[in-house]
Amino acid sequence: MFDIDREHPEYARWKAVWARYRDLYAGGEQFKNNASNYLVRRQKEPGDVYLERLGRVFYENYVGSIVDWYGATLFRREPGLTFEGSDARARAFYGAFVENVDGKGTALADFSRKQFLDSLVTGGSYTLVDFPRAQGRAGSRAEEDAAGASRAYLVDYPAEDLINWSLDEHGNYEWVVLRTSLLKKDRVEDGAWREERRWSYYDRTNFRIYRKVGETAELMDEGTHGLAKLGQVPLFGMRIPQGLWMLNRAGLLQIEHFNKSNALSWALTMGLFAMPVIYSDREWSQMVGESYYIQLGPEDKFGWTEPEGKVYQIAADNLTRLQEEIYRVCYLGHAGGSLNRGGSQSGLSKQLDFSITQEVLRAYGDAVKEQVRRVLKAVNAAREDGLEIGVTGMDEFDIADFSHELADAKELLALDVGSLTLKKEIGKKLALKFLADARQDVKDRIVGEIERG
Repeated sequence: MFDIDREHPEYARWKAVWARYRDLYAGGEQFKNNASNYLVRRQKEPGDVYLERLGRVFYENYVGSIVDWYGATLFRREPGLTFEGSDARARAFYGAFVENVDGKGTALADFSRKQFLDSLVTGGSYTLVDFPRAQGRAGSRAEEDAAGASRAYLVDYPAEDLINWSLDEHGNYEWVVLRTSLLKKDRVEDGAWREERRWSYYDRTNFRIYRKVGETAELMDEGTHGLAKLGQVPLFGMRIPQGLWMLNRAGLLQIEHFNKSNALSWALTMGLFAMPVIYSDREWSQMVGESYYIQLGPEDKFGWTEPEGKVYQIAADNLTRLQEEIYRVCYLGHAGGSLNRGGSQSGLSKQLDFSITQEVLRAYGDAVKEQVRRVLKAVNAAREDGLEIGVTGMDEFDIADFSHELADAKELLALDVGSLTLKKEIGKKLALKFLADARQDVKDRIVGEIERG
């Protein structure tokens, strides 16, 4: 095998960062198991004390909740899809395809939501368009459909799987290398699991699949891929701009908050176990503890160490500021205000903050729609269906009730501008938004009925 495991310089630079962002997003036991990577050890701190602090760590996962909020809000209504053309069989294919894009029963909206969440965590995710391998060459499209060779499917790859690539002068892929690994057992009776690593190479026309188990590497499969006749690498990336990459914006703040909150918790815990202080001119050799007593001289004094608490208040205020900053840099300043400030923010200020959040959501919606559009158009071109594909929606996020949108549509139609096309487009937009959860074939029939008037 040639050096297919070589990593792109950009991949090598980011892979450790992606692992850190995955931990910050997941939280829970995953974060605790890797807490030694994030809990700062104090200068000359005894090892046993640091281990005790590691055993007591906790993590307030603000950034994970923020990412999930964006995912839930953006996909509250699925993107509206339209497939217009005279080929009824092709439209029927896409009606079934968007309900099961990966051959595992995953709907296109759920597939895209996962890719979007991955993009907020690692800055990007990837979709591979593939077709089943045909046994021989089909004589007609009907034979191809009957054999299942035209049944496109999508494969999801996180950013960590794309290890190497090359771009042309237009920014398009010339070739890519994807690396995956899985645990396998040949038989249930086998005692040990083994890791199998695979590399998938794709260029504009061909693919090669390599497998490595232990120290043995072999070529598993090769040939032309599904987009070969388009002269296109079948991988499509959903890339999030740096300014909208949430983990990259809030990750360092979240780690700082983690260290400060754990330091404060440790200090408060230690403060509960006050240390006795003896003021005496005599040599002190008595043991002190719950099962002992001490004997003091006439001039001796006894007391307990107890912090005044000023540094605790400073630390608590700093934690609140960090929490606010995490939400602010994620464009959710209205959601992450001070926990003790109540409703001091004006209504106008809250409205302005939410308008910023809406614009960010629209930018995310545009990125998702563009990814879906590119993938569906590639499938359409590879299958030679000749359909016109539209992807709409993801620009309203339940800020206003649907009745407001309906009222706006009525007012626009009342202008009677004399455009039949305008009336049809308004009808389709309202229908697709209101019936976002309906099956795609039902949506297609409704769109067709609106088009026919």
